[in-house]
Amino acid sequence: MMRGLEKFNNLVEAFESLPTVGKKSALRFAYHVVLNDTFSAMKLSNAIESAIKSIRKCERCGALSEHEICEICLDDMRDSHKLCIVESAKDIFVLEDHRLYDGRYFVLENLEQESLERLESVIQEEVKEIIFALTPSLSNDALILFIEDKLKAYPLTFTKIAQGVPTGVHLENVDMLSLSKALESRTKV
Repeated sequence: MMRGLEKFNNLVEAFESLPTVGKKSALRFAYHVVLNDTFSAMKLSNAIESAIKSIRKCERCGALSEHEICEICLDDMRDSHKLCIVESAKDIFVLEDHRLYDGRYFVLENLEQESLERLESVIQEEVKEIIFALTPSLSNDALILFIEDKLKAYPLTFTKIAQGVPTGVHLENVDMLSLSKALESRTKV
């Protein structure tokens, strides 16, 4: 880093800390926002600040929301009999962007007792099918078995997305056709 440009160097480091942004891209971004497009830089800064203050996790499903309960959970047009369990709120964006699914979601970012209790309370409403849309892996297969065991008292059908999604690949990196086929061809667990 160049001496005497601590603020610029800090900006480069901030960009570099973002996922998939390397040193060259971070330097290019920093140079652009400081010298080429200060208006967009201020707009970006305000958008980041506003998002940090306003975005939270939905109390019911764990999706991103600007309110206690997200728009998906409040939507009466969604199929409340289907619950799609995903690893991250980002996965919901992938499925919603392509309009592949019309049910509700549950984000299972960690497997703590509180998360399991929240899942049980969502299931008690009227869920009949749980769809596991998790990245295919041995650890997630074990997680599916664990959740099935915990919920065996409920009259549920368990399915998971078909193997159209390659093992070890996160949903955000799967093309729409593969994801669509995997969701349509989900299998009974």
